[in-house]
Amino acid sequence: MPLKHILGLDHVVVTVRDLDAAAAQWTSLGFTVSPRGTHSPILGTGNYTIMFGEDYVELLGILTETEQNKPTRDYLARREGLERAAFTTDDAAAGAAELKSRGLAALGPIHFGRPVDLPGGGTGEARFNVFRWPLDQNPGGLRIFACQHLTRETVWFPELQSHANSVTRIVRLEVLAADPRAAAEHLARLIDEPVHADGDGWLVPSGGKRADFLFYDAAGFARRYPEAVRDGAAKEGAVALVLATDDLGRATAALGPRAISHDGAVCVAANGLVVSFLPQ
Repeated sequence: MPLKHILGLDHVVVTVRDLDAAAAQWTSLGFTVSPRGTHSPILGTGNYTIMFGEDYVELLGILTETEQNKPTRDYLARREGLERAAFTTDDAAAGAAELKSRGLAALGPIHFGRPVDLPGGGTGEARFNVFRWPLDQNPGGLRIFACQHLTRETVWFPELQSHANSVTRIVRLEVLAADPRAAAEHLARLIDEPVHADGDGWLVPSGGKRADFLFYDAAGFARRYPEAVRDGAAKEGAVALVLATDDLGRATAALGPRAISHDGAVCVAANGLVVSFLPQ
């Protein structure tokens, strides 16, 4: 029976060592980046967000070492990159209970928030409830969790959803795995979605009309992207993020000389990740 409280991909977490430098880099790629946020002390992290229609990219950095952020610190000891994927949940407590009923030791729900600078002046608060799949359930090295937005109005500001590169949504998250079929089947079991062969990889939908997950091996990665951009990506785990743009010309102009063309799209490397702009 499908999971009742998982509604598809919500956002991806790109974990970085220098948070402000990463925000400047993604701004230079034509993204509108939010003001910096600071999470509740229990998390010890700060972030910038890049908002689209229903999903977004989160740039995350460690501000203070806490027990909660140890897995992220361990990840950063190896590399920067797309560490986690979050699913939208309409009820974090019920979602965690549903996982537990299936024998998965879900972590949470955990409540936290962060102050938000409001576009018209003043400060609001973004509040969330989250739960995590067990840390050892990480298909292809990708950690997953679910996020319930309690204050969508303080996260999805129209002013933050317009980008010089005309990106509108996340199309696909791509994961490099030694055994891509096994990794895809692992994720499919965890989120109760089907897995399909897709060319040289294995595709798992996240739910609804949200982004897909694609798993492939090193040969599949090499066939998809030029070596120049692959050299800037991680050697395993989540290696590429495919984004839809309404105007490939604007995306190409925003990237400037860093843009590398491939299969009707353009791409660039950023923080251990291939970022691909696909016309839609």
